Amino acid sequence: MENISRTKIVDLLKRTDFGAMVNVKGWVRTRRGSKQVNFVALNDGSTINNVQIVVDVANFDEEMLKLITTGACLSVNGELVESVGSGQAAEIQAREIEVLGTCDNTYPLQKKGHSMEFLREIAHLRPRTNTFGAVYRIRHNMAMAIHNFFHQKGFFYFNAPIITASDCEGAGQMFQVTTMNLYDLKKDENGSIIYDDDFFGKQASLTVSGQLEGELAATALGAIYTFGPTFRAENSNTPRHLAEFWMVEPEVAFADLAELMNLEEEFIKFCVNWALEHCKDDLEFLNKMVDKGLIERLQSVVKADFVRLPYTEGIKILEEAIAKGRKFEFPVYWGCDLASEHERFLVEEHFQKPVIMTDYPKEIKAFYMKQNEDGKTVQGTDVLFPQIGEIIGGSVREESYDKLMTRIKELDIPMKDMWWYLDTRKYGTCPHAGFGLGFERLLLFVTGMTNIRDVIPFPRTPRNAEF
Repeated sequence: MENISRTKIVDLLKRTDFGAMVNVKGWVRTRRGSKQVNFVALNDGSTINNVQIVVDVANFDEEMLKLITTGACLSVNGELVESVGSGQAAEIQAREIEVLGTCDNTYPLQKKGHSMEFLREIAHLRPRTNTFGAVYRIRHNMAMAIHNFFHQKGFFYFNAPIITASDCEGAGQMFQVTTMNLYDLKKDENGSIIYDDDFFGKQASLTVSGQLEGELAATALGAIYTFGPTFRAENSNTPRHLAEFWMVEPEVAFADLAELMNLEEEFIKFCVNWALEHCKDDLEFLNKMVDKGLIERLQSVVKADFVRLPYTEGIKILEEAIAKGRKFEFPVYWGCDLASEHERFLVEEHFQKPVIMTDYPKEIKAFYMKQNEDGKTVQGTDVLFPQIGEIIGGSVREESYDKLMTRIKELDIPMKDMWWYLDTRKYGTCPHAGFGLGFERLLLFVTGMTNIRDVIPFPRTPRNAEF
């Protein structure tokens, strides 16, 4: 074949220099046609759109043409011509075709609809479908949006460790990291495991959050964000939970509750707006195939002013709705942790826009949240979104050493692993605040997908660590 440098399909479809000789490489989505002329739809992952290759059968070897099946990988040289059919502006009149990789009829992605469950079983091949191609391109764009947003605001990207000896959320559901032989563990007279021979010489786990380290960094660099994988060993088989997921956690020195809520709102609008601007083709595809109201919902969030709602008022609204005959699966009372159905009622039905809920009862929130004067509530903030409920959890942190120690004792948190965290309250403490955004929750919202396992390439869930 003549050596012509490759053009990505995303760039090729924008070209109008008809008559030029071009080369494209990609995978066959479909092949149709007659004895005289074949039409091959080729996709290389650079865009949701395929390029049509027009193959004049008489000009090609019959045996080679038999190898052009769904899933096969081709290199095509040809003439860029104006497309007569609707759908795309340009197509390629094939001059030379080389089959780089054949694909037999056992290929599971033949031309028909597949269920999401089936595609999870072939997660190594599902990126080649239109839906997952779109999701992963949007995933990339959302990561770019996050870095851009914080970089423009003068935040520093800070890398928190993945292996840690502290449990930030007090969740206790942590994956152990060890090099010990699990069949032959040394134990002391109380039956506790002796970690002396282990790699770190102490019990170590995969992190549940980069927040505590992020707080240290904010007390030095002023404004930072972490963005990396986090792990929860919860046995939650729901469409909203993963055992391995990505988290974005900014932390800002000198920020108060109002500034924190403004940052949360500005951040999420920036990300959604980025998707609308940079992922148009993919969003249009998902809007058509996955969720007919997707683009409209994204636009409405960018336009809306988020409601600021104290928890106590939120409970009142829910109780009034119940009094008027609204049914919920879970009970509502002051002090309860709101369920997703309650959050969605407030957002989708009552206010019909995103809600930032604040001032939660201290009993249902983490030890590090700043206490209000009333002694009952803390300055936590949850951003609640349509379709998914909580998308961001944040708070002003308790900067007082004494108040933090009191809370730690009340909750019986083992302090031997937390001495370094308390140092930030001893050595030049400062007011500070931050939040955590589950990256995959954001992606659920932006893509319109309904299961969190479908917005991460290889989901890790209870009893599943395939691929």
